[in-house]
Amino acid sequence: MSRARTGNSRQARAAARLAAVQALYQHEMEATLLARLLDEFHRHRLGAEIDETHYAEAEVAFFDDLVKGVLARRDEIDGLLAGKLAQGWRIERLDKTMLQILRAGTYELLARADVPTGTAISEYVDVAHAFFDPPEAKFVNGVLDAVAKAVR
Repeated sequence: MSRARTGNSRQARAAARLAAVQALYQHEMEATLLARLLDEFHRHRLGAEIDETHYAEAEVAFFDDLVKGVLARRDEIDGLLAGKLAQGWRIERLDKTMLQILRAGTYELLARADVPTGTAISEYVDVAHAFFDPPEAKFVNGVLDAVAKAVR
């Protein structure tokens, strides 16, 4: 029984990470207020069915922590990320979805010591695969690995 619970817990956290990246993207593009953003995701996205697409059950407290944490520490996170990008690259040049993946991953590495480094990195590489081709997922791996070496 504990094995199933562990699997469900992993899936719930994976779903929370994906939803957090989507929420952060929405915030970036529409400047949606935090309370409204969280309410919308709680009521309509996390575990919901929309247009015959079922969204996975997500660990709501984890989702909330990721979204609130990234927004609260955005300047610190962006400073860390800027220092890990290749010479000539700036945060502003990154695809908006890619930036949210990197921000969420960086926040998790900074603030969630309960999550092993390898787990955090591989989970955000998986999120990158949902949106991008393999080269971009490798980019996420490289940047988050560099961030992890600096903060853990």
